Amino acid sequence: MATFSISNCFTALAFIIFHFKILAADQSSSFSFKSKDPNFESNIALYGDAHVANDGSWIQLTNSVSWSAGKVMYKKPIKLVEGKVRNFASFSTYFSFSMSHENGDGLAFVMVPSSFNVNLLGNSSFGISLGLEKIKNGVVAVEFDTFNDAKYGDLNENHVGIDVGSLASVKVRNLSSVNLVLNNGEKLHSWIDYEASSKRLEIRLSQSSSTRPDDPLLSHSIDLSKLWNEEEVLVGLSSSSRNSSQTCFIHSWSFKLRPVPNWMHSQPLDPEAIANPKPLTTAHKSSSCFWKVLVVFIFGGACGALTASCLLYLWTILGDRSPVAPEECGVHPVDFDYKKVKVVVDNAAKDGMK
Repeated sequence: MATFSISNCFTALAFIIFHFKILAADQSSSFSFKSKDPNFESNIALYGDAHVANDGSWIQLTNSVSWSAGKVMYKKPIKLVEGKVRNFASFSTYFSFSMSHENGDGLAFVMVPSSFNVNLLGNSSFGISLGLEKIKNGVVAVEFDTFNDAKYGDLNENHVGIDVGSLASVKVRNLSSVNLVLNNGEKLHSWIDYEASSKRLEIRLSQSSSTRPDDPLLSHSIDLSKLWNEEEVLVGLSSSSRNSSQTCFIHSWSFKLRPVPNWMHSQPLDPEAIANPKPLTTAHKSSSCFWKVLVVFIFGGACGALTASCLLYLWTILGDRSPVAPEECGVHPVDFDYKKVKVVVDNAAKDGMK
């Protein structure tokens, strides 16, 4: 019984250590923006016509004028691979959006090198085609397109595509086949995940935020670690209205970078680098002393509580084992009465003896 309880304590301690290591690693590589969030400016930057609208209820990327364009970008560049030991990272992003009924370029989730000039918007598709002329293979986009552009071989006016180095999609899906319409004015929810271990990019789309589809709407095998190596990357959401008055709105957006342990991939390792590994971090680390102190404080308190619980448990077990001593035999004093016994000898007996 004691052995089982102590093992449970050590298991709980190991879980807490692992949890807080992950928590500390993710502090500088994740963010979440929701409607009417006053602190979103610390994480994201707005470009072009993008602006906060409706008392902070959403971000409006485009205006109702011809060739309006805007971007919202995560301020901190990230790295999907770093160091001689080739530390890889996966990522997940979720955002909700809506579009007006016109047929513009729609919306695109973009990943560009940090050298990409995000201020280049102008009359460009999704607000990124101008930058593509200078940086080709380093741009990856997931487009939610409501314009049938023959120049790029678009499928129709209601599709999702994966673009690598070009606005001509390498994978595309007709949304009409799954009863989804991008520009009907209703809010849609998208999940985009990249798994570094399987080198797979997956896109999901739903009308409900509480129903994340099990099967991806679209997927593509791509090794982003070879595309960017250790180069810093910017992520964001971009839109342009083209020759229409289409407006595009972002209601919420979150992004999370997840380090992948080295044993989960089969890339060759440098033995000298393993001796001095570098942790996977974002390109620009902000001061996180507060979080480090908080994590250490909580971890120390958890260790102290577990230690006290173990000692109390042992004390309870050992304290119940009182020494066993033989019971003393109680000897009670007995009073003895001494009486004189008078022997009477019969006269007849005397005569017989004679």
